Amino acid sequence: MQMLCLVVGLGLAASVGAATPSPQVSPTGADTVSSRVTKPDAASANATAAEKMNSQVRQWVAQSSGISADEVQIAPMDNRVQVMPCERALWIDHPFASRETVRVRCPAVSGTAAQNATAQPVWQLYIRIAAGAGVAAANTRSAPAVAAVAATKMVVARQLLQRGTVLKPEMLQEVDAPAPANGQIDASQLTSIKDAEMAELVRDLTSGTPLRTHDIRRAVLVKMGQQVMLTVGNGPDFEIRVRAEALQDGRMGEQVRLKNTESGKNISGVVTGPNAVKGL
Repeated sequence: MQMLCLVVGLGLAASVGAATPSPQVSPTGADTVSSRVTKPDAASANATAAEKMNSQVRQWVAQSSGISADEVQIAPMDNRVQVMPCERALWIDHPFASRETVRVRCPAVSGTAAQNATAQPVWQLYIRIAAGAGVAAANTRSAPAVAAVAATKMVVARQLLQRGTVLKPEMLQEVDAPAPANGQIDASQLTSIKDAEMAELVRDLTSGTPLRTHDIRRAVLVKMGQQVMLTVGNGPDFEIRVRAEALQDGRMGEQVRLKNTESGKNISGVVTGPNAVKGL
Protein backbone atom coordinates (compact mmCIF):
# COMPACT_ATOMS: atom_id res chain seq x y z
CA MET A 1 0.00 0.00 0.00
CA GLN A 2 1.39 3.39 -0.97
CA MET A 3 2.08 5.44 2.12
CA LEU A 4 2.17 9.21 1.96
CA CYS A 5 5.43 10.47 3.40
CA LEU A 6 5.80 14.07 4.45
CA VAL A 7 9.38 15.09 3.83
CA VAL A 8 10.37 18.29 5.52
CA GLY A 9 13.45 19.97 4.11
CA LEU A 10 15.59 21.99 6.43
CA GLY A 11 17.07 24.04 3.59
CA LEU A 12 20.53 24.05 5.12
CA ALA A 13 23.43 24.35 2.68
CA ALA A 14 27.14 24.74 3.26
CA SER A 15 30.09 25.11 0.88
CA VAL A 16 33.16 22.93 1.27
CA GLY A 17 35.63 24.71 3.51
CA ALA A 18 33.22 27.59 4.19
CA ALA A 19 32.51 28.62 7.76
CA THR A 20 29.01 28.33 9.16
CA PRO A 21 27.29 31.67 8.57
CA SER A 22 26.11 33.61 11.59
CA PRO A 23 22.38 34.25 12.05
CA GLN A 24 21.04 37.26 10.19
CA VAL A 25 19.66 40.12 12.22
CA SER A 26 16.31 41.52 11.22
CA PRO A 27 15.54 45.22 11.22
CA THR A 28 13.70 44.73 14.48
CA GLY A 29 16.77 43.27 16.13
CA ALA A 30 15.45 39.70 16.35
CA ASP A 31 17.57 36.81 15.08
CA THR A 32 16.18 35.05 12.03
CA VAL A 33 17.08 31.73 10.46
CA SER A 34 16.81 31.35 6.69
CA SER A 35 15.44 27.80 6.91
CA ARG A 36 11.92 27.04 8.15
CA VAL A 37 10.18 23.79 9.04
CA THR A 38 6.89 23.54 7.19
CA LYS A 39 4.09 22.01 9.21
CA PRO A 40 1.78 19.62 7.33
CA ASP A 41 -1.58 21.21 6.60
CA ALA A 42 -4.91 19.66 7.58
CA ALA A 43 -5.44 18.14 4.13
CA SER A 44 -2.07 16.34 4.25
CA ALA A 45 -2.73 15.05 7.76
CA ASN A 46 -6.14 13.77 6.68
CA ALA A 47 -4.62 12.04 3.63
CA THR A 48 -2.00 10.35 5.81
CA ALA A 49 -4.64 9.08 8.27
CA ALA A 50 -6.82 7.87 5.39
CA GLU A 51 -3.92 5.98 3.77
CA LYS A 52 -3.08 4.27 7.06
CA MET A 53 -6.73 3.36 7.59
CA ASN A 54 -7.09 1.96 4.07
CA SER A 55 -3.93 -0.10 4.50
CA GLN A 56 -5.26 -1.67 7.71
CA VAL A 57 -8.63 -2.33 6.06
CA ARG A 58 -7.00 -4.10 3.10
CA GLN A 59 -4.88 -6.25 5.39
CA TRP A 60 -7.87 -7.15 7.58
CA VAL A 61 -10.11 -8.04 4.64
CA ALA A 62 -7.31 -10.06 3.04
CA GLN A 63 -6.70 -12.06 6.23
CA SER A 64 -10.37 -12.64 7.01
CA SER A 65 -11.18 -13.65 3.39
CA GLY A 66 -8.06 -15.66 2.59
CA ILE A 67 -7.02 -13.46 -0.32
CA SER A 68 -4.19 -11.04 -1.05
CA ALA A 69 -4.36 -7.36 -0.19
CA ASP A 70 -4.12 -6.55 -3.92
CA GLU A 71 -7.53 -8.13 -4.39
CA VAL A 72 -9.21 -5.60 -2.11
CA GLN A 73 -10.58 -2.39 -3.59
CA ILE A 74 -11.84 0.48 -1.48
CA ALA A 75 -14.41 2.88 -2.89
CA PRO A 76 -13.43 6.55 -2.59
CA MET A 77 -15.04 8.45 0.24
CA ASP A 78 -16.73 11.79 -0.03
CA ASN A 79 -14.18 14.61 0.04
CA ARG A 80 -16.03 16.12 2.98
CA VAL A 81 -15.27 13.11 5.17
CA GLN A 82 -12.25 13.76 7.38
CA VAL A 83 -10.27 10.77 8.62
CA MET A 84 -8.74 11.61 11.97
CA PRO A 85 -5.55 9.92 13.23
CA CYS A 86 -6.04 7.10 15.73
CA GLU A 87 -3.63 6.33 18.54
CA ARG A 88 -4.67 2.67 18.81
CA ALA A 89 -5.07 -0.18 16.35
CA LEU A 90 -8.38 0.20 14.51
CA TRP A 91 -11.33 -2.08 15.18
CA ILE A 92 -12.53 -3.43 11.83
CA ASP A 93 -15.52 -5.65 11.16
CA HIS A 94 -18.37 -6.44 8.78
CA PRO A 95 -21.45 -4.88 10.43
CA PHE A 96 -23.86 -6.20 7.80
CA ALA A 97 -24.56 -9.55 6.17
CA SER A 98 -23.56 -8.72 2.58
CA ARG A 99 -19.85 -8.18 3.33
CA GLU A 100 -19.77 -5.22 0.95
CA THR A 101 -19.40 -2.75 3.80
CA VAL A 102 -16.63 -2.54 6.39
CA ARG A 103 -17.00 -0.63 9.64
CA VAL A 104 -13.86 1.05 10.97
CA ARG A 105 -13.71 2.30 14.56
CA CYS A 106 -11.03 4.16 16.47
CA PRO A 107 -11.14 2.71 20.00
CA ALA A 108 -11.07 4.93 23.06
CA VAL A 109 -9.86 2.06 25.26
CA SER A 110 -7.23 -0.66 25.08
CA GLY A 111 -8.07 -4.21 24.06
CA THR A 112 -10.15 -5.78 21.31
CA ALA A 113 -13.70 -4.92 20.28
CA ALA A 114 -14.94 -8.21 21.78
CA GLN A 115 -13.42 -7.27 25.13
CA ASN A 116 -15.05 -3.83 25.05
CA ALA A 117 -18.47 -4.52 23.57
CA THR A 118 -20.11 -1.51 25.24
CA ALA A 119 -17.26 0.97 24.70
CA GLN A 120 -17.97 4.03 22.56
CA PRO A 121 -15.34 4.66 19.84
CA VAL A 122 -13.61 8.00 19.30
CA TRP A 123 -14.92 7.91 15.72
CA GLN A 124 -16.25 5.39 13.23
CA LEU A 125 -16.61 5.21 9.46
CA TYR A 126 -18.30 2.86 6.99
CA ILE A 127 -16.33 1.94 3.88
CA ARG A 128 -17.52 0.25 0.68
CA ILE A 129 -15.22 -2.50 -0.57
CA ALA A 130 -14.92 -5.04 -3.38
CA ALA A 131 -12.76 -8.11 -2.94
CA GLY A 132 -11.95 -11.30 -4.79
CA ALA A 133 -10.69 -12.64 -8.10
CA GLY A 134 -10.36 -10.12 -10.90
CA VAL A 135 -10.05 -7.10 -8.64
CA ALA A 136 -6.26 -7.28 -8.49
CA ALA A 137 -5.95 -6.94 -12.27
CA ALA A 138 -8.12 -3.84 -12.26
CA ASN A 139 -6.55 -2.38 -9.15
CA THR A 140 -4.98 0.86 -10.33
CA ARG A 141 -5.80 2.73 -7.12
CA SER A 142 -7.91 5.17 -9.11
CA ALA A 143 -11.51 6.29 -8.65
CA PRO A 144 -12.71 5.04 -12.08
CA ALA A 145 -11.38 1.53 -11.36
CA VAL A 146 -13.20 1.42 -8.04
CA ALA A 147 -16.38 2.69 -9.64
CA ALA A 148 -16.20 -0.12 -12.18
CA VAL A 149 -16.35 -2.83 -9.48
CA ALA A 150 -18.72 -1.05 -7.11
CA ALA A 151 -22.37 -2.04 -6.84
CA THR A 152 -24.96 -0.02 -8.79
CA LYS A 153 -27.92 -0.78 -6.55
CA MET A 154 -29.34 1.11 -3.60
CA VAL A 155 -31.85 0.20 -0.91
CA VAL A 156 -34.94 2.37 -0.41
CA ALA A 157 -37.89 2.26 1.96
CA ARG A 158 -41.14 0.85 0.56
CA GLN A 159 -43.23 2.79 3.08
CA LEU A 160 -43.01 5.31 5.88
CA LEU A 161 -40.74 3.80 8.52
CA GLN A 162 -40.47 5.26 11.98
CA ARG A 163 -37.44 5.57 14.19
CA GLY A 164 -36.86 2.44 16.29
CA THR A 165 -38.33 0.06 13.69
CA VAL A 166 -36.45 -3.24 13.39
CA LEU A 167 -36.17 -3.63 9.64
CA LYS A 168 -37.50 -6.63 7.70
CA PRO A 169 -36.87 -7.43 4.01
CA GLU A 170 -40.49 -6.72 3.03
CA MET A 171 -40.11 -3.12 4.25
CA LEU A 172 -37.36 -2.38 1.72
CA GLN A 173 -36.53 -2.80 -1.95
CA GLU A 174 -33.44 -2.65 -4.13
CA VAL A 175 -33.48 -0.23 -7.07
CA ASP A 176 -30.92 0.98 -9.59
CA ALA A 177 -28.76 3.75 -8.19
CA PRO A 178 -28.38 6.89 -10.32
CA ALA A 179 -24.93 7.77 -11.60
CA PRO A 180 -23.15 10.03 -9.10
CA ALA A 181 -23.04 13.64 -10.28
CA ASN A 182 -19.47 14.20 -9.04
CA GLY A 183 -18.18 10.82 -10.19
CA GLN A 184 -17.72 9.58 -6.63
CA ILE A 185 -19.77 6.79 -5.10
CA ASP A 186 -21.59 7.46 -1.84
CA ALA A 187 -19.93 4.83 0.35
CA SER A 188 -22.56 5.32 3.07
CA GLN A 189 -25.41 4.16 0.80
CA LEU A 190 -26.60 0.57 1.32
CA THR A 191 -26.55 -1.61 -1.80
CA SER A 192 -28.21 -4.78 -0.51
CA ILE A 193 -31.25 -5.50 1.65
CA LYS A 194 -29.04 -7.96 3.51
CA ASP A 195 -27.12 -4.98 4.85
CA ALA A 196 -30.23 -3.91 6.78
CA GLU A 197 -31.08 -7.28 8.29
CA MET A 198 -31.22 -7.22 12.11
CA ALA A 199 -30.92 -3.42 11.97
CA GLU A 200 -32.89 -0.69 13.74
CA LEU A 201 -33.71 2.72 12.30
CA VAL A 202 -32.32 5.75 14.12
CA ARG A 203 -34.53 8.25 12.24
CA ASP A 204 -37.82 8.35 10.35
CA LEU A 205 -37.70 7.44 6.64
CA THR A 206 -40.29 8.33 4.03
CA SER A 207 -41.20 6.00 1.16
CA GLY A 208 -38.52 5.93 -1.55
CA THR A 209 -35.77 7.37 0.68
CA PRO A 210 -32.36 5.68 0.16
CA LEU A 211 -31.05 3.92 3.23
CA ARG A 212 -27.57 4.88 4.46
CA THR A 213 -25.27 3.49 7.09
CA HIS A 214 -25.93 6.38 9.47
CA ASP A 215 -29.71 5.71 9.28
CA ILE A 216 -29.42 2.36 11.04
CA ARG A 217 -27.72 0.57 13.87
CA ARG A 218 -27.70 -3.05 14.84
CA ALA A 219 -30.85 -3.83 16.79
CA VAL A 220 -30.81 -5.12 20.36
CA LEU A 221 -31.54 -8.83 19.88
CA VAL A 222 -30.76 -9.97 23.41
CA LYS A 223 -32.11 -8.09 26.42
CA MET A 224 -30.89 -8.26 29.99
CA GLY A 225 -32.97 -10.62 32.14
CA GLN A 226 -34.45 -12.54 29.22
CA GLN A 227 -33.95 -16.23 28.48
CA VAL A 228 -31.81 -16.98 25.44
CA MET A 229 -30.78 -20.12 23.60
CA LEU A 230 -27.04 -20.73 23.94
CA THR A 231 -25.46 -22.93 21.29
CA VAL A 232 -22.10 -24.58 21.86
CA GLY A 233 -20.37 -26.67 19.21
CA ASN A 234 -19.46 -26.76 15.53
CA GLY A 235 -22.62 -27.71 13.70
CA PRO A 236 -24.16 -31.14 13.09
CA ASP A 237 -21.11 -33.09 14.31
CA PHE A 238 -21.23 -31.63 17.80
CA GLU A 239 -23.75 -29.12 19.11
CA ILE A 240 -25.29 -28.51 22.52
CA ARG A 241 -28.14 -26.10 23.24
CA VAL A 242 -28.92 -24.83 26.70
CA ARG A 243 -31.08 -22.12 28.19
CA ALA A 244 -29.30 -19.16 29.74
CA GLU A 245 -30.19 -15.79 31.21
CA ALA A 246 -28.78 -12.66 29.58
CA LEU A 247 -26.90 -10.46 32.04
CA GLN A 248 -26.71 -7.53 29.60
CA ASP A 249 -28.22 -6.24 26.37
CA GLY A 250 -26.57 -7.32 23.14
CA ARG A 251 -26.72 -6.42 19.47
CA MET A 252 -25.90 -8.63 16.49
CA GLY A 253 -22.26 -9.75 16.67
CA GLU A 254 -21.64 -8.36 20.15
CA GLN A 255 -20.24 -10.40 23.02
CA VAL A 256 -22.55 -10.69 26.04
CA ARG A 257 -22.38 -12.23 29.50
CA LEU A 258 -24.84 -15.01 30.34
CA LYS A 259 -25.78 -17.11 33.34
CA ASN A 260 -26.40 -20.82 32.98
CA THR A 261 -29.80 -21.32 34.64
CA GLU A 262 -28.94 -24.90 35.62
CA SER A 263 -25.38 -24.60 36.94
CA GLY A 264 -25.49 -20.94 37.94
CA LYS A 265 -22.14 -20.31 36.23
CA ASN A 266 -21.45 -17.17 34.22
CA ILE A 267 -20.42 -17.66 30.60
CA SER A 268 -19.91 -15.50 27.50
CA GLY A 269 -21.17 -15.73 23.95
CA VAL A 270 -21.72 -13.77 20.73
CA VAL A 271 -25.20 -12.68 19.65
CA THR A 272 -26.24 -14.47 16.44
CA GLY A 273 -29.97 -13.62 16.26
CA PRO A 274 -33.06 -12.77 18.32
CA ASN A 275 -32.50 -14.40 21.75
CA ALA A 276 -29.78 -16.56 20.22
CA VAL A 277 -26.16 -16.68 21.36
CA LYS A 278 -23.20 -18.82 20.29
CA GLY A 279 -20.78 -19.81 23.04
CA LEU A 280 -17.14 -18.77 22.81
